[in-house]
Amino acid sequence: MTDLMTQAPGMGTVHDLDEHRATRETGAAPVSLVKPSATPDPASSTEPGAVVEAVDRPDNPLADWLTVPDQPLLPVWARSKASILANTQALGRLAWWHTRYHGIRTPKYLIKTLLLAVRGLYRAVVGLWPTLSAQDHTGTVRALKAWVKARPEDIEAAVELQAAHAARTNARRWRFGAAAVGVAAAATGFVLADPLVQTGMTAAVLTPLAYLGRGEETRLLDQASPPLRVDMSAQQLNDALRAAGLLKNGKEGQEAPKVTCTMGPVRDGRGWAVIFDLPRGGGKTASDVLAKREVIAQELGVDEIQVIMSRVRAAKGGNAGRVSMWVADDDPYLGTPNPSPLEKAERFSVWEPIPFGQDARGNRVDVPVMWQSMFFGGLPRRGKTFTQRLMTAAGLLDPWVRHYVADGKGGADWMPMKAVAHRLVMGAEDDAVEALKAMLTELLSEMERRFALLRELPTSICPEGKLTPAIVQKYKLPVIFVTIDELQEYFTAMEKDDREEVINNLCRIARRGPAAGFVSNFASQRPDAESVPPKLREIITLRYSTQVIDRTSSDMVLGKGKAAQGADASVLSEEHKGVGVLVTGPASYVTVRADLLNGPGFAAICNKGRALRAAIGQLTGDAAGDVTAAAEAQGITVPAIISDVLEVMRHSPRMFTTDLIAALVNLDEDTYGDFNAERLAHELDAAGVKRTSKQVKISGSNGAGYQRRDIEDAVPAEILLNQPGG
Repeated sequence: MTDLMTQAPGMGTVHDLDEHRATRETGAAPVSLVKPSATPDPASSTEPGAVVEAVDRPDNPLADWLTVPDQPLLPVWARSKASILANTQALGRLAWWHTRYHGIRTPKYLIKTLLLAVRGLYRAVVGLWPTLSAQDHTGTVRALKAWVKARPEDIEAAVELQAAHAARTNARRWRFGAAAVGVAAAATGFVLADPLVQTGMTAAVLTPLAYLGRGEETRLLDQASPPLRVDMSAQQLNDALRAAGLLKNGKEGQEAPKVTCTMGPVRDGRGWAVIFDLPRGGGKTASDVLAKREVIAQELGVDEIQVIMSRVRAAKGGNAGRVSMWVADDDPYLGTPNPSPLEKAERFSVWEPIPFGQDARGNRVDVPVMWQSMFFGGLPRRGKTFTQRLMTAAGLLDPWVRHYVADGKGGADWMPMKAVAHRLVMGAEDDAVEALKAMLTELLSEMERRFALLRELPTSICPEGKLTPAIVQKYKLPVIFVTIDELQEYFTAMEKDDREEVINNLCRIARRGPAAGFVSNFASQRPDAESVPPKLREIITLRYSTQVIDRTSSDMVLGKGKAAQGADASVLSEEHKGVGVLVTGPASYVTVRADLLNGPGFAAICNKGRALRAAIGQLTGDAAGDVTAAAEAQGITVPAIISDVLEVMRHSPRMFTTDLIAALVNLDEDTYGDFNAERLAHELDAAGVKRTSKQVKISGSNGAGYQRRDIEDAVPAEILLNQPGG
């Protein structure tokens, strides 16, 4: 019978209840929240054993109720350790500030308390006087007195008046007596009590009296202005963006569009941090917000230097309308600069990022220089050269770095490099220009030699066709730092043909040199088309600018359009020495307060660099023949006048006296500013210089001057004998 039923068409299926119970006990299939559908679900029929998540199914009537809300569990300020720490520190600073603010004003508050207590005592006495004087009996006494006066014959009224008067007198006696006893007891207890108890009693009396003596407009404590210049809120942010034209005004009867804050505003260090999304439909992007930095700062009531904004890219969960903003309480770039960690370092590897400075929030900024080229620009006396020397200082502490240095100004900034530099060109005179051209020719030859060597190396040694630390030491191919300061001085001193030749050579070095281990480090005060051609500036990868006069000048240093993106060095002021905008990529920039490395510190690093290179046999070129450094290494003192004259005559076998004095003044104006021909001759004679001739011939002209060989003859012979080729 059972077989007939299961085989008959149109009949139902017979289930064995015992088998069903066994299946349920083993948990073979989960219970679905979805009702069976007449249409088969493709997702459920793809794999027989697949488990379908029913909660997210569109046909689930309980989907909305069962969906976990997409809301963070913690408030914004508690989502990270850094945020909790920053807000805790901010609360501590605020509490400490209020404590000091009101602590200084404690004497003032005590005087105000006493005055309020006196007023309160007066008000208390006035309020208690009706009770003490039994005013509740006075009305009856006065009424009876008037009645008796009007009707003297009324004996009963006279008796009532006498009784009422006696009752008032008795009330006054016991009330005043009780008050007097209470005051006497309190005074006695106060006199006999310990000082600590007396203080408590005084406070217990003065506090209610002062409270009673207050007025509606009376304030005991002064109104303290918190030390935060910006009290950031979402409403304030929306108002600022709307005033800048980044948010539309709401239509009549409708709420105005607002930004969506994905974080904050919260305290972050010494400022407020917020990340927000612009509303859709407004046609504004994050780039529009960055371009309105000055207007937004004005609406927030701060200077634009205090407003740090950047786009949040997709890699960090951002989009084209997401902006990260940090508003500092005050100017974050003022104060004592931080000493460079390179000053105390004994050794460094340029294959690692170079410590450069700190950003507005105090975060370290390190700059990788391998495979890069650098350009520094900005107004004079803003710390441009000091910052440029940070890169060179890192290379000095790596003995496997060879330095080629040219300083168009020819001053004292780069003079310590004579102890280390393979080639050192000082000044922009004719002989220095020729020395620069020869240096670039030497660099190009070395670059081509390296490429030829790298091409021949197997891929197991040179897998990418580039220099590696292993190749550097195995084949004695040190990394080469090409440092040129005051580029504009060389270009303005050259003829057109020479200028084009030098520019082309510099472009070749900056473009192709990184693969061969060349790191270009250029700087100029005037980065315009005449001083530094765009075709050279545009191939530089890392750029840094101190203060400039306008946004156009900032774009000349940092790249076209960078000011509109927020990388604007023109917002810096005269107080921002050593502060600049660093651009590290097409969309990456940061304003940095560079580490401080002063002249003596740089000179000390140069001496370390010389010792490091001498130890491994990498002291080469001009540094190997530097008699002053060699003398110092042997404990022999060479007169400063000899050292300085040899330095300024580095590229010249002879020099006129007037030109020599001018070069010495440029080298050290404090020492040689008052020198004339007679004094120079006297100082050199005292240092042991014997002139073979007082006249020299240069380019067909005769005049008073000096021969470099005469100056060199004044150097102790034992130093010259120890020089290469000596």
